[in-house]
Amino acid sequence: MIRVLLVDDHPVVREGLRGILSTEDGIDVVGEAGTAADAVAVARAYEPDVVLMDLRMPDGDGVQATRDLLARDPDCRVMVLTTYENDADILRAVEAGATGYLLKDASRSELAGAIRAAARGETVLAPAVAARLVSRMRSPVDLTPREIEVLRLVSTGRTNAEIGRELFISEATVKTYLLRTFGKLDVSDRTAAVTAALKRGILPLY
Repeated sequence: MIRVLLVDDHPVVREGLRGILSTEDGIDVVGEAGTAADAVAVARAYEPDVVLMDLRMPDGDGVQATRDLLARDPDCRVMVLTTYENDADILRAVEAGATGYLLKDASRSELAGAIRAAARGETVLAPAVAARLVSRMRSPVDLTPREIEVLRLVSTGRTNAEIGRELFISEATVKTYLLRTFGKLDVSDRTAAVTAALKRGILPLY
């Protein structure tokens, strides 16, 4: 039997997942958790083979919980199950050690198949997620640290003059950095640059 732990802050979601998986041969839901902290504690108690991990929870996110779980038990397989599919979330989860990334619109058979694959140690990605990762790998964007810093300040609403004062550079230099960034991201304005950087994981999501 594949022992599964459900981690999601919505009880109705956990109940639905439990109901779906209860009909699958060879899969046994051994526990549930509604917070990141509980996920680690419940995993310690039940030793699951696969953890279905939500990304957003009241006390933290599933990425840190994934790191904590795998630090304690490297053999555990964590599969993210979420509604979010932006590049930053995907990359953070994969870098934390998640073996899979599924969206909550997955079918019953896709979910069960993914759990079985994860238990075998295989990487499982929703088609939309796989496409985004492939696209990102094909089209890397190499912003310099200074370009990223300027863009980060743009994302906070600062003007070019304010950015220049904060970084001790001229306003003209700020404009030069932004123009280079626009070219690398293939955008034409500040808002689009920030949006593109967030999607690519260049800027963190707050």
